[in-house]
Amino acid sequence: MTSRREFIKKSTVLSMGTILTPEFFSKRNYKLGLQLYTLNKEMNTDLVGTLKKVASIGYKEVETFGFNWGNSTGYWNFEPKNVKQVLDDNGLKTISGHYNLNNFILPDKNDDDLKRYVDECIKGALTLKQDYIVWPWLNPESRTIEKFKLLAEKLNMIGEQIKKASLQLAYHNHGFEFEEQHGEIGYDIILNNTDSDLVKMEIDLYWFSHTSKLPAHHYFEKYPKRFPLVHFKDMDKTDRELHTVLGTGSINFTPYVADYKLAGVKHIMVEQGNNYVPNAFDCIERSAKYMKQNLV
Repeated sequence: MTSRREFIKKSTVLSMGTILTPEFFSKRNYKLGLQLYTLNKEMNTDLVGTLKKVASIGYKEVETFGFNWGNSTGYWNFEPKNVKQVLDDNGLKTISGHYNLNNFILPDKNDDDLKRYVDECIKGALTLKQDYIVWPWLNPESRTIEKFKLLAEKLNMIGEQIKKASLQLAYHNHGFEFEEQHGEIGYDIILNNTDSDLVKMEIDLYWFSHTSKLPAHHYFEKYPKRFPLVHFKDMDKTDRELHTVLGTGSINFTPYVADYKLAGVKHIMVEQGNNYVPNAFDCIERSAKYMKQNLV
């Protein structure tokens, strides 16, 4: 006859066996996110109304883009504190922002210019309660192998500056990082020459699918936990240069979802930069539905 103590012990082991499965470890309560560049025109013409609509569709997190300082006002000509109030009023949280860092590695700029701009970005990000400052882009003249090596140095430098403010730097890819130059890949240079604690990656799945010859799993396995931010952007089936609503294009997102834990994914965001049929709001609403059913 099984004693009460033995029963409890067996029940506990069975319960642990049931819970501690690969499926359990891969699960995370992700919130539905949106990169606001998807609504570029709308944000620049009606910030308050646009954010209200975004929230009504079911988005919980948003990523900002662009940041002006000096003679201009922070975000979309609104002061950071005012943007924060609009976000709060609509139950939205901005976890990250794309900042114009790329403009500060051009020939007429120096490290002091970059550091001063980063200081202003930090002030804005802290006001919005963001966790990540994202380097979003490289100007065409900044895409040689030598420039990628210089970029890695700059990322380490400002990554430390940003870390001291209790924020995290991340780098967002396009397609040009995966174009081979004399046997070298810019994306590999960034990952191999930056401190994994100071520089994380925001992987854009459209651009990755568009240009990379290696699967994302290769990078997730080689550089685990370095990809906390993900842009879900689908590719039009007839014209790969066009984006489309999630789930209607040619990208199979299932392998990426399976690698969430390996990659260290913390936030997932819808993005669409062109080809809005019939309009941008309809696109983000249909993409939100797909995300809720398949990815969140």
